[in-house]
Amino acid sequence: MKKITYLILTFAFALFINACSSEEKIENDFAFTEYKKGDEILLKSVNGGEKTLARTQNGFIVKGEERKILMFDFFGTFCTPCQEEAPHLTSLWQKNTDHFIIIGLSHFENVSDQTVKDFAIKYGAYYFLSNSKENNRIVAQALKDINYQSMEQLPFKVVLKDGVYQDLTDFWNKDSKNFVKYYLGKVSTQTMQEDITRILNESKK
Repeated sequence: MKKITYLILTFAFALFINACSSEEKIENDFAFTEYKKGDEILLKSVNGGEKTLARTQNGFIVKGEERKILMFDFFGTFCTPCQEEAPHLTSLWQKNTDHFIIIGLSHFENVSDQTVKDFAIKYGAYYFLSNSKENNRIVAQALKDINYQSMEQLPFKVVLKDGVYQDLTDFWNKDSKNFVKYYLGKVSTQTMQEDITRILNESKK
């Protein structure tokens, strides 16, 4: 019994230092206006450039890059794990740029574009970073899409291919044969790369 309790406390502590938590909890009846199939959302990056998201039946694609794997990264400029993993996400994107997109969505904060740009410069986050007022709605929709009902923590990621949420390795329970639909907290780049490679290989079958 003591061993089980120790393992639970160890897991909780590890998650705490690898994620920034919030008091908020997403419920099935979360009050927001859901996107309808065909809706388009124009996002501008603080680093320059823009992308248009299109709502699919139960997910999103990027117009003009529909065949690419899309990762949404929910982050906060205040979040230490988000800061620590930013350069690794940049590296992950650069190694897979032909078939992979990362869109960072600022969340849990109301900051200026300059603050997000300063975050990008300081921590090497040179992938697409959006500070749009639409971010919270996109986040709420994604969480509802995957039926996520626990406390939100940052960083938090979902991955889509062809508008469908993908199975991802449960980083906190690697011995499990079950997949999950999200990455919670700071996840190793190796784990994410392995999932990207698997998703690409499966799409070629």
